[in-house]
Amino acid sequence: MVQEQPPIKFVVGLGNPGRRYHRTRHNVGFMVLKELRRRWEFGRARSKFHARLWSGRIGPQGVALVAPQTYMNASGRAVAEVMGFYRLPPALLLVVLDDLALPLGCIRARAGGSAGGHKGLTDVLDAVGTRQLPRLRVGIGSPPPGTDAVEYVLSPFGKAEQEVIAKGIVRAADAVADWVTRGMTYVMNHYNQRVQDAPNG
Repeated sequence: MVQEQPPIKFVVGLGNPGRRYHRTRHNVGFMVLKELRRRWEFGRARSKFHARLWSGRIGPQGVALVAPQTYMNASGRAVAEVMGFYRLPPALLLVVLDDLALPLGCIRARAGGSAGGHKGLTDVLDAVGTRQLPRLRVGIGSPPPGTDAVEYVLSPFGKAEQEVIAKGIVRAADAVADWVTRGMTYVMNHYNQRVQDAPNG
């Protein structure tokens, strides 16, 4: 009897394409995808569904990494195209994104819910027609008083922040790998951090 292969899971990292945005706070989702590609063999990117896609495996599980190339606030187009083409149920897709409300480097996973004011996630949820879409948020910290939020998320991390966010990205990649192999309940139980547990203490 031929053993049935497990379904492919998809990990979508949100961000803005182009060198101008490469190291900005809003591109944490892309940074997590890069860390996953560093750890596992995902081969060369393909351009499809208004996104860059990499295919590979994490443990026994087939995985596709997706980096929308539509700019953050129009991310839903790429996600909807992927889900429609593969007839993908929401539970098999994880969205990784930045979060102003979480301390720098802190991560938090949810199986569904609102976008929490994040325009990229709002566009994704509107495009796919459900709030029950797994997501992993990576904290980028709140903007300093008097700083415009848009300006803040499109700015690079400061020198003093780089070590903290690097640890957060590593932890987020760990969480993605566990989502792939163990599921969302495990990730929420083991990775959702209290403020005092954030990498910057």
